[in-house]
Amino acid sequence: MTTAPTLPSDTAHQDDIAPVPEPAARRRLRRWREPKVLILTVVVVVIAYVALVPLVYLLWGTFVDGTGLTLDAFRRAFSATGLGAMTWNTLLFSLGAMVVSIVAGAGLAYLTERTNVPFKGLIYAGALVPLVIPGILYTIAWIFLAGPRTGVLSQWFESVFGTTLGVDVFTLPGMIVVQGLDSAPLAFLLMVAAFRAMDPALEEAALMAGARRTTVLRRVTLPLGLPGLLAAVLVMTVRNVEAFETPALLGMPSDIWVFTTRIYRILSYHPVDYGQAGAYALTLLLATSLAVYIQTRMTSGARKYQTVTGKGFRPRMLDLGPWRWPAAVGVLAYTLVAVALPVLMLVFMSTQPFNRAPTWENIRQASLENYATVFASTGTMKALVNSAVLAVGAATVIMLLAAIAAWLVIRTRLPGRWLLDNLTFLPLVIPGLVLGVALLFTYLRSPLPVYGTMWILLIAYVTRFLPYGMRYASSSMYQIANELEESALASGASWWQTFRRIVLPLLTPGLVAGWIYVVIVAIRELSASLLLYSAGNEVLSIEIWQLWQDGKSNVLAALGVVVVAAMSLVVFVARRLGAGVGYEGR
Repeated sequence: MTTAPTLPSDTAHQDDIAPVPEPAARRRLRRWREPKVLILTVVVVVIAYVALVPLVYLLWGTFVDGTGLTLDAFRRAFSATGLGAMTWNTLLFSLGAMVVSIVAGAGLAYLTERTNVPFKGLIYAGALVPLVIPGILYTIAWIFLAGPRTGVLSQWFESVFGTTLGVDVFTLPGMIVVQGLDSAPLAFLLMVAAFRAMDPALEEAALMAGARRTTVLRRVTLPLGLPGLLAAVLVMTVRNVEAFETPALLGMPSDIWVFTTRIYRILSYHPVDYGQAGAYALTLLLATSLAVYIQTRMTSGARKYQTVTGKGFRPRMLDLGPWRWPAAVGVLAYTLVAVALPVLMLVFMSTQPFNRAPTWENIRQASLENYATVFASTGTMKALVNSAVLAVGAATVIMLLAAIAAWLVIRTRLPGRWLLDNLTFLPLVIPGLVLGVALLFTYLRSPLPVYGTMWILLIAYVTRFLPYGMRYASSSMYQIANELEESALASGASWWQTFRRIVLPLLTPGLVAGWIYVVIVAIRELSASLLLYSAGNEVLSIEIWQLWQDGKSNVLAALGVVVVAAMSLVVFVARRLGAGVGYEGR
């Protein structure tokens, strides 16, 4: 008798059944849906978009018109009258202001880090306070001080000596000095790091061999600091080439034109010649890119300048001897002229009904009426809120993008990561006014409805200041070993959990420092904002510009004092909060 075969149960021999392989397309789709891949992809796309799209549209709008590819925009630009004088003015202004800022900033940095000069705390304060003063306010303060007829210094000099001082900031030398003093704090910060990391053994050896201190400075110190000095020269030159506030306020009234003011003038006429503005903008971009290339070539052999190696050293202060107190007097004089006088002038003018000299009688008649006008103005308060929202928003977006981009560039071995690194630094060579022109080309032709809104200002700020955020994030990322990340991943944590709970807290001090700097420079920004703002979306720099154009200089001074006080408070609070988190707070 045969029995019927029994069918296997549903659970029998499951281990013997081979799993059906997942199709390759489905595996790729599932990998692209992972949070890590999605986040990194979004960051790469956003960075590539903000860095490349405006430049592409700028090139298209300059070289292409209704008839096709053409160089007509360059013909109109370079056949305009006054081109030679404008080029010469731009060259003299940028190089002259660079020399002033490097001499002042590097000199203060050297005295602070390498010598026993007194009042070092005052040097730091005097060097860093101007960072929170918008460039337009600093220039206006110098107009109050050194204007040819109404300037306080001119009036005082004439009342004492019976003749005018002969100083006029509405000249090319005046523009150079004001711009150089405004840029000196940044040169100071760049050179402080270079002097602090330099081993003084070679300087001491030169002194023991009988060399004079000036010879040691010229033959030893400056050559050792050449890479840092060249970097400072590059940054200062590029900053001065793209400067707008000083040439606009001091140069245009005297018919002294540079490339940035010519671009602004072209865009102020109707109908607007966007092609000619684009030709000048591309010329500026080419000049700044050439400066970056030259600096890179000059520091390509930077290894021969290395003095900090595996052998430890303790930096020792060089004794200035009898020059110690003369150096201190020079520091005090610089602080008085470059910092105290402009700030005090703004404070005094903010308490006066009209421009007048700071006599005891006028000081006793001071009032807060201008401050009441500022806080009662709906437009000014809206500009204050707009600036705060844009600065905080741009700084937050930039530091988040920079943190993830820095991780991608430094922690991974993905091919092409160097391209992402270069993209984040590309906007560094784009002057602010050039960026404004590029964004005009982009969003006047783009279907995205951002032109005429605050979104276009946010895009401009994120694009322009992304390189600074990337520098802060990269520096912090290099200091963090990857053992903690590896341990977290080995314990089962996802990439996002590891990044959020380990990497970001360790990066926080550097991210906070970068966030503070971006907030400061975003509130200071004028050139790109001047081309991109619309009625109802004004920011503080635009409000200050309009008050100056309307002749309301005393109300402007009150607004300036409020801005400087608010920015100083933001820096203080952010630094206090940042000091208690991350690895510095453990």
